[in-house]
Amino acid sequence: MTLLDPRRDPLTPQFADWLAELGVQPDDSAEPTALVSADDLLRVAALLRSDGFMLLDSVGLDYSQYTERKPARFCVLHNVFHPYDHRRLFLRVYVPESGELPTLYPVWKAANYLEREVYDLMGVVFSGHPDLRKVLTPDDLEGHPLRKDFPVGETPTLFRDGRFLDPASFRAGMNGQSAGLSGWRGALRRGESGEQLPPVMPEGGPK
Repeated sequence: MTLLDPRRDPLTPQFADWLAELGVQPDDSAEPTALVSADDLLRVAALLRSDGFMLLDSVGLDYSQYTERKPARFCVLHNVFHPYDHRRLFLRVYVPESGELPTLYPVWKAANYLEREVYDLMGVVFSGHPDLRKVLTPDDLEGHPLRKDFPVGETPTLFRDGRFLDPASFRAGMNGQSAGLSGWRGALRRGESGEQLPPVMPEGGPK
């Protein structure tokens, strides 16, 4: 039976001591969160990795329209998790004016695609990343869709090679209300209307 480590429990007094041992400051948040500077990120991540934590997710945030003033416009939240005592810790790293943060790939290989997604959607550059390319949007889409100043609305997206996406048709194809751009509707996958018949059990039961 694995004993729970009280230091990693945010409801215990030892939690503050554990953050102090890591050399980070607690952040005021609904979830256990630590403030980590960009220069100190790799050191803290290595300590957590040696303690058995794994990287589950990395997300970018844009505070440009946030009501409360923040130290920087962008930050990245790294979600780390301990698989044995199920403790979670968020590392909040504000992006400096250079727009770059060190990659966590040398510590957790899972950072590869997680950081590529943040780079694609938020424009945060991760220095030292082995393959920092877009992962969700087309290569010729200009801008980063999750930034607060990214234009939204019903304007077709025009790409440099002449292709374009019509928002209404694109949505229709995604939500299954019509054939949309794909010519398919829902699970029919044939570009035709009609009710999908339920599967029929073969005579004599499953083979």
